[in-house]
Amino acid sequence: MNLRMIKQISLLIAYVLAIYIVFPNNAYAMHIMEGFLPFNWAAFWWLAMIPFVIAGVRSIKKTVTLHPSLKMLLGMAGAFAFVLSALKIPSVTGSCSHPTGVGLGAILFGPAAMTVLGMIVLIFQALLLAHGGITTLGANTFSMGIVGPFVSYGIYKGAKKLGAPLWLSVFLSATIGDLMTYITTSIQLGLAFPAASGGVMASVIKFMSIFAVTQVPLAISEGILTVLVINILSAYNQKELGFLGVFTGKELPIKKQGVKA
Repeated sequence: MNLRMIKQISLLIAYVLAIYIVFPNNAYAMHIMEGFLPFNWAAFWWLAMIPFVIAGVRSIKKTVTLHPSLKMLLGMAGAFAFVLSALKIPSVTGSCSHPTGVGLGAILFGPAAMTVLGMIVLIFQALLLAHGGITTLGANTFSMGIVGPFVSYGIYKGAKKLGAPLWLSVFLSATIGDLMTYITTSIQLGLAFPAASGGVMASVIKFMSIFAVTQVPLAISEGILTVLVINILSAYNQKELGFLGVFTGKELPIKKQGVKA
């Protein structure tokens, strides 16, 4: 391990420690907490989530079948999302602010695959950390595992098509994807709990304005961290990134690994 890699890994560790030191550890719950949504809305988001999860399973199966060597990188993308989304600060009763970490996986493996990884992260957090919940899993997956990754992927592809450098494309992707997760959460809470005066829209605006205080700086810091991680992968995992088309925008025409011709 050379000096450059040691410095970059040290920066990652420093970022995580800084989040824990600067922000308090107590919070109402991660994401939307267990039992917070009315039954009809909880069921609606569960049903809305299912088609995306099915597509994600197919996407992951295809990727690991064609390139078995990418399994480790896939696991790393999931671990990245788990660690970042476990860093929380209080924001609104029944929810809280935190980085999402889904932009990295969306850039590497596409938004469908990140839907499955996001759901798995949310299940582990609900069962092991009491963050989020099973009844609200559909809503939390839809905001963090569907909207976030799809927006991140679209921003990344759009920025690259316009000729933006890799670092800027990654930064915008992770930052805006994070913000869209919380805009979606605000909409979900607004739909479930419309304001007595002004209805759904007034409630959505209220939630968004409260979230913005904590979420905007977190989104920017997540964008910077994701750029740093991509730089590390670019230095030490160029072959894997070539398979995934991170540089070229499409997979390299290589021989399928682990599949008989």
